[in-house]
Amino acid sequence: MSDVDSFISTSPALKFAFSVKVVVGPIQDLGQTARGHRRVIDILGGEVAGPRLGGEILPGGADWQIVRLDGTIEVMARYTIRAASGALIYVQNKGLRVASPEILARMSKGELVPVGSYHFRSAPEFETAEPSLKWLERTTFVGVAARTPDRVAIGFHEVL
Repeated sequence: MSDVDSFISTSPALKFAFSVKVVVGPIQDLGQTARGHRRVIDILGGEVAGPRLGGEILPGGADWQIVRLDGTIEVMARYTIRAASGALIYVQNKGLRVASPEILARMSKGELVPVGSYHFRSAPEFETAEPSLKWLERTTFVGVAARTPDRVAIGFHEVL
């Protein structure tokens, strides 16, 4: 095996950076559109905490979703973080939530389901003008997420 083959077949490590706990509004179900079954969930606010970043989620963002025929939910959330320093950070977070039809039905009714009963992962991107936070723009992250009836919690992990 060459050095390149060895390098590219090595699993990357992850390091926890921070979490967000986002308060969300009710699902706005737009129904079947040309792109699929469209839903929109308003982002009402929230908090950011962790070893690399602290602050708050500002109201005004949203999560635009497409529900696929197999029940998989494509998520595309866009929102703003105000860091503890006051600096603003734009977040675009794309991911997938996958669950059995039974779990999806329970979640759609607003029931709390065990976090291990579904898969919810994301790939966020960040933008900021603040020089001390430029590391966010130069880092690849994986989000590990959980959904409750009125919140989404995501742990953002740096890919090393």
